Amino acid sequence: MGDGISQDQDYKRLAKDYDTLAPDGSEIRLLSATSRGSMVHCTLNPGEVSVSVAHRTVEEVWYVLEGTGQVWRRQGDEERVVEVSPGGSLTIPVGAHFQFRATGDCPLRILIVTMPPWPGPDEAYRVAGRWSVPPQDEPKSPA
Repeated sequence: MGDGISQDQDYKRLAKDYDTLAPDGSEIRLLSATSRGSMVHCTLNPGEVSVSVAHRTVEEVWYVLEGTGQVWRRQGDEERVVEVSPGGSLTIPVGAHFQFRATGDCPLRILIVTMPPWPGPDEAYRVAGRWSVPPQDEPKSPA
């Protein structure tokens, strides 16, 4: 048709198994992406706590799909913990330190839009966090 939209880029279904583990340890299922942003489905299982990280160049918008949890963010002198549940959204500004945990009986599932698209493994770096992460919860390398 000449509009530049291919079927491969236009439509993607949520995979049953995760594609990769995020630098914070959460399960990531890749969704659609453009040159200006990317979207992923993120899962943190009940009782899990993410590793605390910050991003070098990307900002994110999160929308909670399922489960309950808490998200800690710190930028400069400002620090906040937010209770999250389905239907709520929040932002992760560039450079903000953040960490999250699933507090309910079901997985915490979040739709995340990253702008610009995720550039690769060196984007996130570890920072001191709000909650300790048990050694068995440390992120595993993707298979």
